[in-house]
Amino acid sequence: MRGWQIVRGVIVEGHRVASAPSQAYPYGALEKQKPYFEALGLNLERFYLGTLNISIAPLKFEMVRPKYTFSLVEWTDLHPPETFSFSPCKIRFKGREYEGMVYYPHPETKIRHFQNPSLVEALAEFIEGIRYGARVELLLDPRQVRVRK
Repeated sequence: MRGWQIVRGVIVEGHRVASAPSQAYPYGALEKQKPYFEALGLNLERFYLGTLNISIAPLKFEMVRPKYTFSLVEWTDLHPPETFSFSPCKIRFKGREYEGMVYYPHPETKIRHFQNPSLVEALAEFIEGIRYGARVELLLDPRQVRVRK
């Protein structure tokens, strides 16, 4: 695709609920959500079941026309349904590009784990050697995701 918007970011620690059991959930949230998303038309099979939390501060992002939006998904009995949006992206790390998806639980339906608008959560293929503090480039579709100061 032409017209990717390139945004520099840093990998930061998230809430640590997507990939493994936590105090919030007795399971990894993505593992539990994945079949619901697949039933709605989004196959996440090629992606690692954990999110990369990419700080783009001082910039902020907004989902404006995501490729997928799934309203009020009842994926757990621990809280009310949540709305999720996804937009294709790429992540560049150490000169290599990885396919990904921006993963956006809508804050108006997400009662736990507030994310600030400078933090992009992304699913991606497994990236060997990526760690907190790593610098990456995030390639976003500007028709789907708006980045602003």
